[in-house]
Amino acid sequence: MIVNVRCTLLPLALLLAGCSLQPEYHRPAMPVETRYDQQTPVGNVADLPWQNFFTDAGMRQLIALSLQNNRDLRVAALNVEQARAAVQVNRAALLPSISATASQTSAHEPANLYSTKSSGAVTYHELNAGLGVTSWELDFFGRLRSLRDEAQEQYLSTEATERATRIALIAQVASAWLTLCSDNDLLHLAQQTAQSQQKSYELTQLSYRGGVSSDVDVAQAESTVRSAEADVASYTRQVRQDVDALRLLAGTDLPVDLLKNATLNNRWDFPATPAGLPSDLLTRRPDIIAAEHTLKAANANIGAARAAFFPSISLTASGGSASSSLGHLLEGGTASWSFVPSINLPIFDGGVNQANLDIAKIEKRIEIANYEKAIQTAFKEVNDALAGQDTWQDQLTALEKEVAANQRDYDYSELRYKQGIDNYLNVLVAQRSLYSAQQAWIAARLGQLNQKITLYEALGGGWKA
Repeated sequence: MIVNVRCTLLPLALLLAGCSLQPEYHRPAMPVETRYDQQTPVGNVADLPWQNFFTDAGMRQLIALSLQNNRDLRVAALNVEQARAAVQVNRAALLPSISATASQTSAHEPANLYSTKSSGAVTYHELNAGLGVTSWELDFFGRLRSLRDEAQEQYLSTEATERATRIALIAQVASAWLTLCSDNDLLHLAQQTAQSQQKSYELTQLSYRGGVSSDVDVAQAESTVRSAEADVASYTRQVRQDVDALRLLAGTDLPVDLLKNATLNNRWDFPATPAGLPSDLLTRRPDIIAAEHTLKAANANIGAARAAFFPSISLTASGGSASSSLGHLLEGGTASWSFVPSINLPIFDGGVNQANLDIAKIEKRIEIANYEKAIQTAFKEVNDALAGQDTWQDQLTALEKEVAANQRDYDYSELRYKQGIDNYLNVLVAQRSLYSAQQAWIAARLGQLNQKITLYEALGGGWKA
């Protein structure tokens, strides 16, 4: 007899404990090789706070303003709060909803009704007070728990997305500041070149009046002046656009004194890249973390879709007191209760449940592809950033030598022209070559600094050996 009781209670206990119909989650295999083209992976590296990575005072000031006022980041933070509230909603669905009720009913029935012929007119009052549970679903097959797990994973995904937005914003502000510094340097270079060429143009006019220079020399000198003036106008416009871009990222007005000092001719002390790259990139990149949590949410949704094929059991119950007067409401013999269990067993739904399950499975496959694409994108970005790590310095060194060589060529050409040995065309050619080399050096310097920022973002927010 005891054995029979145990055999009866065991399935009931298992049923009451509930079950989950979610597929067991397995992280998809890596769609890329777990190594980098330019580095040998090493152990974990610690996160480096952005304040320690971006040491330039102006850049740090702009980043701080952006983190406080940027609207995209503000929306991302609000999305996290919204997702957190959604988790609480789904958790609450697992618990009974208990409410207190109180009501009063008064009715009068006239004497001419069939039910009151013998008793005459009737007036009665009824008061009720109690507690009730309304349609509490017993989660035997894990539908509500699957929905809770889905909401939890979506929340974690949204939280990781907010971190990705924050890192991307920091990188965008830093890059925008460097772009402003670069264009500001190009503007000053164009202004200096225009002033120098204006002086040469005026000297050429004097030489022409003295019969030393030809009208061709004058025309060529004027051409270089107008070209430099066009560059000044172009870079002036570009600097204004750079300021507008920074203002949008910062979400507020920018300090005027800071903008006046925008130049690449500063000491940029970005931390050196470690000898190897972190092998825990997948746990560092917030976009990859977000993609995996979204995949887990899709996996949990399959459990909810599967549970729809099984019966759902709900309980509605109430208990309290009922009396004809308020004074007798709490006396003995006034207790009242109701207990209404219900079961809903799907029999025919026209294929809706199966279609929902198919949709859930397809959504999981989509999220697997998105997760794999996030990994592929991450490794590409890291490799791209590493590819320029050594070559940028080589390019800058070569350009520095080119600028020095062009400067000597320009000085010699100008000297030969003044001595009447050479014509003015060679001076103009040397001057343009020097100007182009100086512009190329500024562009390369910008590229080198941006490479550091790109690697910072690609590694999920800095590094520290």
